[in-house]
Amino acid sequence: MSDGTVNAALRRLGYPSSVIVGHGFRSMASTILNETGQFNPDWIERQLAHIDTNKVRGTYNAAQYLPQRTDMMQWYSDWLDRQAAGASYTSSPS
Repeated sequence: MSDGTVNAALRRLGYPSSVIVGHGFRSMASTILNETGQFNPDWIERQLAHIDTNKVRGTYNAAQYLPQRTDMMQWYSDWLDRQAAGASYTSSPS
């Protein structure tokens, strides 16, 4: 799915681009997950489908970290649920 598709859906939902764009969700997730200090940055970058800028490392590291990413995204889902329920902002686990 393209960023344009996500942005179009956000506009139809009534969110102007001055409030949120599709890439903002990725930025928010990256920031929150990195702030916790409990997730390996490699897992976060792989989840965001970022390619390692170190060409040698990127060539040889084909690890997908699926079990770790699954746990990490469950933590993030739980965190989002807590925020929607009115929790004050904190990136720490509850």
